[in-house]
Amino acid sequence: MGKSTFFTGQPVLNQLIDLIPRNLVDQLGHRYRSNHYYKKFKVYDHLVTMLYCGFYRCSSLRELITGLQANSYRLFHLGLKHTPRRSTLADANKKRSSEFFEALFHQLYKYHYGILPDSMKGSKLHEKLFVVDSTTISTFCDVMKGAGSYGLNGKKKGGVKAHTLMRMKDDVPCFVHLTEAAKNDRTFMSMLELPLNSVLVMDKGYLSLNIMNQWTKEKISWVTRLYDGAKYEVTEKRDVSLQQRQQGVRSDLCVILGHPRKHKETPLQRARIVNFYDAAKKRAFTFLSNNMQYSPLTIANIYKQRWSIENLFRRVKSNFQFHNFLGDNENAIKIQMWCTLIADLLIAIVKGRVDRVRKRKWAFTNIAGLIRHHLNSYIDLFKFLINPEKALINYIEEIASNQLLLFRT
Repeated sequence: MGKSTFFTGQPVLNQLIDLIPRNLVDQLGHRYRSNHYYKKFKVYDHLVTMLYCGFYRCSSLRELITGLQANSYRLFHLGLKHTPRRSTLADANKKRSSEFFEALFHQLYKYHYGILPDSMKGSKLHEKLFVVDSTTISTFCDVMKGAGSYGLNGKKKGGVKAHTLMRMKDDVPCFVHLTEAAKNDRTFMSMLELPLNSVLVMDKGYLSLNIMNQWTKEKISWVTRLYDGAKYEVTEKRDVSLQQRQQGVRSDLCVILGHPRKHKETPLQRARIVNFYDAAKKRAFTFLSNNMQYSPLTIANIYKQRWSIENLFRRVKSNFQFHNFLGDNENAIKIQMWCTLIADLLIAIVKGRVDRVRKRKWAFTNIAGLIRHHLNSYIDLFKFLINPEKALINYIEEIASNQLLLFRT
């Protein structure tokens, strides 16, 4: 008798994997030659294995492989006819290029959230606002050069830095670049491809006057903080209303940004400096922007949105395992990072679909926890998240009817 007689639907893991188009995996696998020299452990098997690792937060190769072996019959729906050995997975993590997983993450974002338009003209501020920042994950080997000071033993832990661009509307990364932790943040700026009329908010560590000048020419607005030692000349003092002063605006200045003697290397550009005092935090801020139309309060509020990407980093770090990596080489670390980001993206897709139907929104952490505990349960994930009580009643009734049918046959 077939498995469908005993169980309803597919396990939750299968439902999550179904969000990844199989033809997309095949196309990227062919492009990056990911299946060459592998007789059995194809790139699709590798992807499913590492996603299982991410969802279950496995901390070692042994824990991952034994977990797969214990649930091998449930993984049959995914096309996994056998589970890999530890040595096979370790070799694949070391030798199979991480470029496939990087491309899959970015293509999967485009597939579910759409390709960014050429221009954001006419869009609401929330829809055209992008945030850029980076976060560092420490590793217990120095294979990737870490940042910071050396320890008492004269050694420094390694680390991987995730440079991230996030669109506020989506609340998921739309572009990520992984480097050593010691890499300067500014190297990431030249990789960004932003639509016209979009708004980018960033910390002062990402300031690059040449790139910022190019963005101004491309009608891309940016908001950041004024960096120490910045050279500028005040050309106009804008009026600040009494209401704006009561809300924290101290001054609104038009300036020429850049060093006059170095204008051939770094072109001068017109910008604004907004001095703002946050009464709640009792702290003064100096914001820098090239947008001349927004009010000074809007400039200050835009920069406050930068903290949303910190919530994204906290979300990923708290819901997935980053204390131990399955390999001590750069390629293995990157593969695990990319598969973790793919797992986070899949949960975000599920949350987005459920939130559009359900009045009371789920917290991301709650959905991630439910998925982790019910990864191998045969229950419709979307119906369960929309109406848990009704879905469980239907699930129990269907199991009971299947058992009666089994005894009759």
